[in-house]
Amino acid sequence: MVGVKVILPWMMINMSQAQTPQQRRANERFAKTEAAKRGKAPTIKPKKNTKSPLSASWVVLLAFVVCGGLLLELLRIVPELWSTVASWFTRITG
Repeated sequence: MVGVKVILPWMMINMSQAQTPQQRRANERFAKTEAAKRGKAPTIKPKKNTKSPLSASWVVLLAFVVCGGLLLELLRIVPELWSTVASWFTRITG
């Protein structure tokens, strides 16, 4: 099988017939409509704005709930801490 070339039917190219003028016009018309369908590609793609999944008002509300609760807890705990520190100080010095 050395030197044997296998040509399958779908691999064969028919070079004996040239394209007729009617076929050529139809192909040009088809290519033109396909190009029009695709449209003109932008030269520079615009940068897409990344949109946050939460609006600014929801972020502010969430920060207020979390930080506001923390602030209220600190205001409640700080006087207790100061009284504990003061009692230790009076025990040490007294």
